[in-house]
Amino acid sequence: MEPIDIGIAVSLGLLVMVVLGMRVAFAAAMAGLIGLIWIFWAKKGYDPAEFGWALTVATKTAGQVPHSKVATQALTLIPTFILIGYLAYYAGLTKALFEAAKRWIAWVPGGLAVATVFATAGFAAVSGASVATSAVFARIAIPEMIENGYNKKFAAGVVAAAGTLASLIPPSAILVIYAIIVEQDVGKLLLAGFIPGAFSALVYTIIIIGIAMIWKNVGPPIGGFTWKQRFTALPPALPIVAVVVIIIFFVYNPFGDAWGTPTEGGAIGAFIVFLMALYRGMRWTELKSALLETAKLTVMIFTIIWGVLIYVRFLGFADLPGAFADWITSLTMSPMLILICILLAYAVLGMFMDAIGMLLLTLPVVYPAVMALNGGENVAAADSAFGMSGTMCAIWFGILVVKMAEFCLITPPIGLNCFVVAGVRDDLTVQDVFKGVAPFFVADGITIALLVAFPSIVLFLPTLASQ
Repeated sequence: MEPIDIGIAVSLGLLVMVVLGMRVAFAAAMAGLIGLIWIFWAKKGYDPAEFGWALTVATKTAGQVPHSKVATQALTLIPTFILIGYLAYYAGLTKALFEAAKRWIAWVPGGLAVATVFATAGFAAVSGASVATSAVFARIAIPEMIENGYNKKFAAGVVAAAGTLASLIPPSAILVIYAIIVEQDVGKLLLAGFIPGAFSALVYTIIIIGIAMIWKNVGPPIGGFTWKQRFTALPPALPIVAVVVIIIFFVYNPFGDAWGTPTEGGAIGAFIVFLMALYRGMRWTELKSALLETAKLTVMIFTIIWGVLIYVRFLGFADLPGAFADWITSLTMSPMLILICILLAYAVLGMFMDAIGMLLLTLPVVYPAVMALNGGENVAAADSAFGMSGTMCAIWFGILVVKMAEFCLITPPIGLNCFVVAGVRDDLTVQDVFKGVAPFFVADGITIALLVAFPSIVLFLPTLASQ
């Protein structure tokens, strides 16, 4: 068999393992190792005497991946960003943020749900993990909404959907992973996520208000807050704003040179939140919980990364990414239609895989194809298919696939955020959460369509940073 045939066969085997329920990290690592052995042995004509040599070379090749690929400075953002979120929760900053949003916004139809979206967006700006965000607000927002007469399923759906904003609003672990896989600037990608993230929150808000106006008993407005109560709720929430501003200035300083790298911004942000948590009375038990939760989530993410990168190393030997890119560019359909088909394929794939694993498995093949569609990595905007340079296309496509990953966090049967919300709340089943989250499928569809139709929503801030 030719290497490309081996690549297709092993990739199909990987999909079968994932569908059967095997963890993505271990399925990818196993597929990659088997594929490497197969390719090296095929070069020796499947001589039984050479199988030991093929096994040795494949094992050494795969064994170099975990350290060589994971020991990179850019990946240090992930644990620091996750730590910021858990420290903010245990310091009570998230509850203060929700309280401020509630007092200012609860008077509109579906106001508590809208307040949840805004508070979640604010928390997402200091936390890089959607799962953690959903778990935090399932404890804070759902009891408040149920107590005020909100439909239980609707309240759960709001939290699960709003939790996905942490995947897009920086600091985002998935955006960092995307930047590393495709070898793009982490800072520009983080910067590009701000406006689409805020835009997604706005679309969620419009959907919530529309539902609450049509079905009066779903999300009644909450009044009774005085202007004094509203203004006194702002100071406790200001630390979150301060950390967001610090991170933004480290990524991109609109008044001059950036203060440092995103990695340094994440570390300083974590240190500042730690000091705030101590000031607000955080005890050793709470600090220990924050550190343990951060370690668990970080280890999970890094395990997926090194497992999938073994498979990626095999794909390089099989030349499957190049063959797929050649096939995509040979199609007679318009580049935009092909891109839409790729995004729809992500929607289907996300029903059976977690977001990080899905991106890590597909990007090594799909990303070169999208770049080829646009005209290549170094194409100028005037000569491109999508009207943007290769660098800007990489950023635009990154935001699109991360938004698709957000969408997959709430789609059945895998929808991880829905399982997290149901796990936190004993009075909710996973089916309840999936029913409550259904309207947000429409919201995400609208958002993705607008990001595809108007790339400037994504590229405005990165373009400013490049000037």
